[in-house]
This record gives sequence, C-alpha cells and structure tokens, in this order.
Amino acid sequence: MPVWRPDPTFYPSPRLAMEAPREGLAYVALLRTGGRPDGFAVVDVDPRSATYGRVVHTLDFPYTGDEVHHFGWNACSSALCPFAPHPHVERRYLLVPGLRSSRIYILDTKPNPAEPRLVKVIEPEEVLRRAGYSRLHTVHCGPDGIYVSALGGRGEGGQDGDGPGGILILDHDSFEVLGRWEVDRGPQVYAYDFWWHLGYDTVVTSEWGAPSLFEGGLDLDDVVSRRYGHRLHFWDLRRRRHVQEVDLGDQHQMVLELRPAHDPSKAYGFVGVVVSVEDLSGSVWVWYRDGDRWAVRKVIEIPAEPVEDKDALPDILKPLGAVPPLITDINLSLDDRFLYVSCWGTGELRQYDVSDPFHPKLTGSVRLGGVVRRAAHPAAGPLTGGPQMVEVSRDGRRVYVTNSLYSTWDDQFYPGLRGWLVKLDADPAGGLAVDPGFFVEFGESRPHQVRLQGGDSSSDSFCFPS
Repeated sequence: MPVWRPDPTFYPSPRLAMEAPREGLAYVALLRTGGRPDGFAVVDVDPRSATYGRVVHTLDFPYTGDEVHHFGWNACSSALCPFAPHPHVERRYLLVPGLRSSRIYILDTKPNPAEPRLVKVIEPEEVLRRAGYSRLHTVHCGPDGIYVSALGGRGEGGQDGDGPGGILILDHDSFEVLGRWEVDRGPQVYAYDFWWHLGYDTVVTSEWGAPSLFEGGLDLDDVVSRRYGHRLHFWDLRRRRHVQEVDLGDQHQMVLELRPAHDPSKAYGFVGVVVSVEDLSGSVWVWYRDGDRWAVRKVIEIPAEPVEDKDALPDILKPLGAVPPLITDINLSLDDRFLYVSCWGTGELRQYDVSDPFHPKLTGSVRLGGVVRRAAHPAAGPLTGGPQMVEVSRDGRRVYVTNSLYSTWDDQFYPGLRGWLVKLDADPAGGLAVDPGFFVEFGESRPHQVRLQGGDSSSDSFCFPS
C-alpha cells in the first residue's frame, strides 16, 4: 500500500531511530504442539495503559504444524536508502513464516494495530515452485523487496528436502514470491540467518544445518560428528553472487544469529555459536574487514556449567554431566554499544559493552530459568526454559525476552516447558535489571520472536551513518 510521504516510523539513521516514541505494543509468535494451530499474540507494553503487561489480542492460524518462529515487517527504514525503488511503502504488514510448514501468513496491522488481521496466506507449494526453497526462517525488509531465508529446498532430485537453503524475495506490495535471490551460490549449502552491510553492498549468511538434522530433535552424535554448520558466507548484494566463505572451525557447531553494526559506515558484526564440541562452551565472534577480505575473531567465550547430580539433567544432557550455555540468540542496541547474549541452557542473559567490538566488557547479567537452576522471576517463581529470543527497544532502555527455541528441542531440554515473556530494564551506562511487575504467562503456548510496534533493534536497516 503506497503512501505519499515516507512512513513516519522510518528513520534515515540508527541515531535518529533511537529518538523514536516508545513502543506501545509487542507482537509475539506462539508455537503450539499437540495438534493445536500456532498463534500470534499482541501484548500491551505501554505503562500508561490499564492493560499494561497483558495479552490484549490473540489470533489462531488456520493450519496446524507450522512451527511459527521468526517474522518481520514488509517495509522499514531501508526504504529511505537513496537507491531504494519503493520509498513510499509503509510499515503495515507482518510476514510470519512457518519454519516447519514453509507457509507464510500475512498479517495487516491496520486499521487497529492491537488487532492484526490475517489477510493472505502463501502456501508452501507456491514458495517451492517459484523459489525452490522451504523451511522459512528470517524475514528482513530490504530496500527493494522482502527477503526471507530458507533452510531447505529442492536438491539434486528435484524434491523438497535438505536443500541447499538460501534466500528468496517477495514483492513489497503484492507479496508475490519473485524467486531465488542467489545468482551464484558458490560452495554455500547450509543456511540459517542473513543480514547485510548496506554501506558495503555485502550480505552475510550463517549456517544451522539441513532440516533432517534438526526437525526430529537434536542428536548428540550429529554434534560430536561435527555435522552442523560452522561457516559464514559473504555475498555481493547487488550482483547476488557468493564472494567468500569463512570457516570458524568444525568444532564450533551451529553458527546462528547475525547482528551487523547498525551504522552503515561500520564494516563489522557479531555472530553467536551455539556450542563447541571441545568443551561445550558457547561463543560470540566478530566479523570484520581485513584489507580486501572478510575475517572473523572469537571475542566472547562462555563456559559450560558442570552438574554433580546428573539426575537433575534431562536425558539429552545426562551423558555430558554439564549444562552448556547454548547461545541461541544475540541482539545489538541501535547505537552499536550493547550486545545481548542469550544462554538458553544455563538460563542467563548477558549484556556486553561492545564499543570496542574486539574487546567486549561484561556489564550486566540476569538469571531466568535454566535447565538446572530454574531461576525465578519475582512475579512467577521458578521458571522453565531460559532466555532465548531477545529484542531491544529502539532507545535501548527495554529488553524483551521469551523462552522457547524449537518444538522438538524444547521437549528435549525443557520437558513440560511453559511459555513466558519478560521485560528487563537496561541502564544506559550499563547494567540489567528484571522488571518485577512485567511477566506474561503463555501456558502451553511457546513464544518465540518478539517484534515491537514501530520497529526495534533487529527489524530495520539504515543507509545513513549516525
């Protein structure tokens, strides 16, 4: 839907976006098991409201088995880039893919942002027919279209399966699947997250694994045998061609969330690695320009926590006698100063000052849940699950955290998991504190990604430096 002026929620630079009004609503994807369809919740996050901290609307999707996971806006601040061909699109629709079904739901947040409506469904057959991909994951609003990553797709036999995965593009207005983004994928096979440096015409992609490696649950033999992804891939954004592969080493299994610097003049970013097969640690790496090549360096390492009473561990961890941190998500504040690291296994959310990206300083930590600790929230008592998806408000003052990872993995690490959303308050000088009055209980529904009304720290890309 075109408008005559740029959408007021679009900002040229991350610094200006930090001056945006506070968010009033949070949108939450809800996974459900047991034959129930997945859903979508709207949470009131306006402290002036009588329904602050409560679910004010829910929507059930029409099918079962989707495994809603990540989602994103149809348009954002990248539409203000000088080369963007659609400057008058508006931030109105949320695209919610099913990671298991490969179906895409389109939700319209107008006229009432508190009650989004399902207005279109793109069936998986259409995605596969036009792009050759399946198992849809990350959604980013690009300058010229809507980009969606896919972990599966047609292999050599032409059937839907283990891929290779990649990226597909949808039209901003019609949501028509335009096709596969890559012209030349080089050696890339595995896929997971993607993002870009618009100031350097560079796309970065990461690797989880083929769908057959994760859909049925985690098999430790696959980790020990180093079958999961351990590489980053760098691409020419305009020419859509693979440029460089960087291998972190096959001991570093599952290279997941990518967070490039928001300032387009900065050519670096961070990626989280779930686990090392050598010592069960998790790690965060920084990628950066080294001359005319891209390079990576480990800058954060978080150790596993030993457990004496193995009976306290779920079956999946009993052979290890320890709880690995399991870094499953990271997020970067819009001023590129604070990096948040979710340790889903040990139940810790860490905050690092990354003003110097090569020398992060730990500035905050909170404990919520955890496989063994089950650290309590003041409003709810001991928790199941641990900090997983993390989202940061545009001004950097509020951090929202959910606790579900992926249905089959939830069942292995946290049997009987009950879903929750919490809010943390971030000190501008560094430090984190749990908001004792904000706890949203989802019961058997499992919340995954959170998006904030008007944008957040992982929704938008910017073309102008701060």
